[in-house]
Amino acid sequence: MSIILGIDPGSRITGYGVIRQQGARLTYLGSGCIRAASTSVSTQADGEPSMAERLKIIFDGVAELVAQFNPDEFAIEQVFMAKNPNSALKLGQARGVAMVAAAKHDLAVAEYSARQIKQAVVGTGAAKKEQVQQMVMHILKLPSRPQEDAADALGVAICHAHTRPWR
Repeated sequence: MSIILGIDPGSRITGYGVIRQQGARLTYLGSGCIRAASTSVSTQADGEPSMAERLKIIFDGVAELVAQFNPDEFAIEQVFMAKNPNSALKLGQARGVAMVAAAKHDLAVAEYSARQIKQAVVGTGAAKKEQVQQMVMHILKLPSRPQEDAADALGVAICHAHTRPWR
């Protein structure tokens, strides 16, 4: 049996999903979002939190999830090459602090591309976000569709569970 924490990183919203794997059986433990854009003490002139403050919120949020769920494994989505280099840089920073929070708690970090995640969850690497949400709901027997970022994070955890050998 192992508990897997999946992360869908974002500089404003970072999704998380936690599942338990026992052989082929996957059980939902929790999911949600770390919202770094709306909670802040120090803001810029435009009212938005500074990037440093957002990264701190993400780091603290992931560290809190690790303390709460005590995962055995940690999986995160890789950065895709966005059209906007500034957006890709911010996404990379968000991934970095999430990975450091995991490493600080001695968790190995597994990384998966969006295509790998969609392939593992839906069966095709070209799946739409709605298809991922629907399949996550089906695989984990959820009563309703999870929020998009949380569903993506659950997809990361499911991909990790399906990709490595059962424990």
